[in-house]
Amino acid sequence: ARGNLVAVVTNGTAVLGLGNIGALAGKPVMEGKAILFKRFADVDAFDIELDTEDVDRIVDAVQLMEPTFGAINLEDIGAPACFHVEEQLRERLSIPVFHDDQHGTAIVSGAGLLNAVELAGKALDEVRVVYAGAGAAGLACAAFHESLGVRIENRIVCDSAGVIYRGRTERMNEYKERFVADTDRRTLEEAMQGADVFMGLSGPGSVTAEILKGMADQPIVFAMANPDPEIPYDEARAVRPDAIVATGRSDYPNQVNNVLAFPSIFRGALDAHATKITEEMKVAAARAIAS
Repeated sequence: ARGNLVAVVTNGTAVLGLGNIGALAGKPVMEGKAILFKRFADVDAFDIELDTEDVDRIVDAVQLMEPTFGAINLEDIGAPACFHVEEQLRERLSIPVFHDDQHGTAIVSGAGLLNAVELAGKALDEVRVVYAGAGAAGLACAAFHESLGVRIENRIVCDSAGVIYRGRTERMNEYKERFVADTDRRTLEEAMQGADVFMGLSGPGSVTAEILKGMADQPIVFAMANPDPEIPYDEARAVRPDAIVATGRSDYPNQVNNVLAFPSIFRGALDAHATKITEEMKVAAARAIAS
């Protein structure tokens, strides 16, 4: 049974669009996640809610449970704590550890990006990409899309304080430091001028019609904030009819949803008796979904 059993672990600090609602309030979401594992990949999953924001206690708790599970799915743990938790567990455990909010989002958005640039007649190593959001999903997407072919010099990451540029001191941490850009642009609006791709991993209403108008021809707009995107699908299409627009919602076309990836990634990792999920595995998953 262990070889088909995944722990869905959270502390409820970054649940969907709800934020820090706590471990108990996050339990229904984790139960839903377990159902998706079973429904789409026949993987048994059990939800584990840990009532603490102490990173070391989370790491210790999951490490102590390692003999029970075949793999660990970290879920809805806020940044930057989630990065530390995952890094520590990947070092300590001999079973796969996968933070879906980071890597599931990165893989599925990457698959969509591969196809979108092809449809738009653009090249991945030439497009200018702007990321809005520097939490778990935003930074993971920026890192993973680099593995797919996006060039560092063509990438700008923004958070609620604006562009993450070299030399910035306001609201920075060690994880954001890895994504600083050498640029004189300071706001999201300035960053989006002439951009080919927008990757929205922030919150509702952060992108206006005016900002979209400044993008390059045939822009790619992934407004993935859930449940409410950075700009509504209909509004984005009205402002830029030449755009490919995706959201995280099921009631619009081009839904970018982690369920396209995580059940089968765990299915493959468990069946292969993998000890970790590598960058090469994530790239292969993105290309498989794209194809």
